[in-house]
Amino acid sequence: MTKILAGDLDTHVQRLPPTVPVDGEAPVVVFIHGLLTDSLASYYFTLGPAFAAAGVDVVMYDLRGHGKSDRPATGYQLERFVADLVALLDAMEITRPVHLVGNSFGGSIAFGLAAAHPDRVATVIAIEAEPPVRAWTVRMAEGLDLAKSQLTQDAVIDWIAVNNGRHTARLSRAAGRLLQVTSMLEDIPVSDTISDDLSAIRCPVLAIFGADSGLSRQVPYFESYLSSCRTVVLPDQGHSVLIERTDETRDAILGWVRDHALGRVG
Repeated sequence: MTKILAGDLDTHVQRLPPTVPVDGEAPVVVFIHGLLTDSLASYYFTLGPAFAAAGVDVVMYDLRGHGKSDRPATGYQLERFVADLVALLDAMEITRPVHLVGNSFGGSIAFGLAAAHPDRVATVIAIEAEPPVRAWTVRMAEGLDLAKSQLTQDAVIDWIAVNNGRHTARLSRAAGRLLQVTSMLEDIPVSDTISDDLSAIRCPVLAIFGADSGLSRQVPYFESYLSSCRTVVLPDQGHSVLIERTDETRDAILGWVRDHALGRVG
C-alpha cells in the first residue's frame, strides 16, 4: 500500500508503470473511481493491469473519504475532489497532460479538472458520467438523500445481500456510514458548476454509456456542445459498464489513448 501526502490529504495511490518497452514517453492515464461504494480496486481488477501491459503509465487512487485515503468530516464539494487530484499529480511530479478515465462521479471530477486546469488534461474519458452542470447538482442531491435514508436500514442491506451478494451489501452499509459521518450530502449539491454549453471543456472527450442507462440520453447533448467528442453506446447494458463490459471498455479507451498519444485523431 502506498500513501502520498497530497495537499493536506493522505491519499492511497497505486501506480503501475508500463510493463512493455515504449517509444518515447508513455501516456499517463489517471483512473478516477465512482462515489460511495467504489475505490481504486474497481480499476485494479479491471483496466489497470491491462493498460500497464499495453505500455501505459497507470495511476489509480482512492478519493477522499473512500478506500484507504483519509476521511475528513467535511470538504466534499466537487472542486475539493478536483484540487485533491491536482495536488496528487503535483506530489507525483506528473506535469505533462494526462488522460483522465472517470467512472460515474469520477467522470464528473474529470470534467471538473478539464474545465479548471485545461493545461493538465490531454483527454477525458467519461464512463457513464455527467459533466458538473447545475442540473447535475440537483440529481446528485436527490440520489445522495435517498442513499442516506436507505443504506442505514437493515432491511435494505439484507435485500442487497440476497439480490447482489454479501460483498455489495457490505459496501452499501459502508456507504451509508460515510454519508452519516461526513458532510458529503450537504457539500456535493453546492459544488461549483460549469456552464450548460460545456464551453469550459476544450479537450477531446470519449464518452461511453450503457444503452439502458438514463445517462445515455446525453449523447446528442455531448455531440452538440463538445467540439471534439466520440460517443460509444453499448447495447443491452445499464450503468455497470466498467464491470460488466470490461473488454469492450478497455479496447475503446486503449484505442482512444493510443490515437491521441500518437497524434492520430479522427
